[in-house]
Amino acid sequence: MKKNLLFILIVILSANCYSQIIYENGYYIDNSGNKVDCLIKNVDWKDNPTSFEYKLTENSDKNIATLNTVKEFGVYNIFKYTKQTVNIDRSSSIVSELSNDKYVSFNEEELFLKVLVEGKASLYSFVEGNIIRYFYNKDHSDIEQLVYKKYLTDDNQIGENTRYKQQLWNDLKCESIKVSKVEKLKYSKNRLIDFFIDYNECNNQDFTNYETKVKQDLFNLNIRPGFKSSSLYVDNSKTNSRDADFGNKSGFRIGLEAEVILPFNKNKWAIIFEPTYQDYKVEKELKITSSKVDYKSIEFPIGLRHYFFLNDNSKIFINGSFIYDLSMNSSVTYEKYEDIDINEGNNMAVGIGYKYNDKYSIEFRYNTKRDILSDYVFWNSEYKTMSVIFGYTIF
Repeated sequence: MKKNLLFILIVILSANCYSQIIYENGYYIDNSGNKVDCLIKNVDWKDNPTSFEYKLTENSDKNIATLNTVKEFGVYNIFKYTKQTVNIDRSSSIVSELSNDKYVSFNEEELFLKVLVEGKASLYSFVEGNIIRYFYNKDHSDIEQLVYKKYLTDDNQIGENTRYKQQLWNDLKCESIKVSKVEKLKYSKNRLIDFFIDYNECNNQDFTNYETKVKQDLFNLNIRPGFKSSSLYVDNSKTNSRDADFGNKSGFRIGLEAEVILPFNKNKWAIIFEPTYQDYKVEKELKITSSKVDYKSIEFPIGLRHYFFLNDNSKIFINGSFIYDLSMNSSVTYEKYEDIDINEGNNMAVGIGYKYNDKYSIEFRYNTKRDILSDYVFWNSEYKTMSVIFGYTIF
């Protein structure tokens, strides 16, 4: 069963890797200043790119442009990248890697900067791993980094160099921007975008906010009822008199799934968390005794989901999850022997499904075996489940 499911997932993944190559209307400007309209493969980069794929026409071969050959590129009304030679500080913000120096150390680099706000004052970003830097300029002046750095103080506390506030107060004064607003300004994309919008509006200047071009619906709450088929086998390594195959039992399951869409790669990746109630009750006649299982639990799966878009209304998804299972007053009982309490356990799950109109979904899910008697030295068990799950997005 697991081999068959793995084969299905691989086939679908392979097929969709090709169907998801989306080229959108855009342009690039080469180093000589020539603007070329083309179709650009929009992969919604998490990190700033150093190259991109494009086609001159829908049916032409793909080409690759790089930082060495292009000084600007974009998809109309979606995004824009500009090549700039800037001084950048690459100090880490990871606590274990912080230095004791509060001052930044710049290196001159040639980078594709993402344009966030373009106007009288413009805002740019650069992301590479855990390094997130913002840059700015005014009236087409040289682009500078907005300086922010975390460091360790002499008493081993985390300090902050917030020179970006002084930079903005010195360079972007305007009647509606008070010093208190700058003092409270956080070094974050959304807060900085708002600040640059305020400055351009205060000066009655036209501007473009590229971050408003794509709707970011990054959280979904889904109710997930469904049907499941579960089986349980238990055995005792000291005696086989209580070994039992309780067989398959169909039942109902209900879950509430929180889905957080990751804001990159065209919203194809999501983190999922789905508390789920399930139960399994079976009686079994053995050779010298009878046995009964009463297993109730709440499962807490947390995992990763990947979408493959078929069109504007339809998408296929696959997901994998780690499941922590919280048993509730559950046991395996024997007529002539003492009861065996079912304990908490964990296992894995993989699923494949279809979602329509960002509202309705159906998923087939396979849970790997779970040992629900792991607290007992001489007992072994295998509890397995397959489910068909229906979903409805309520938020």
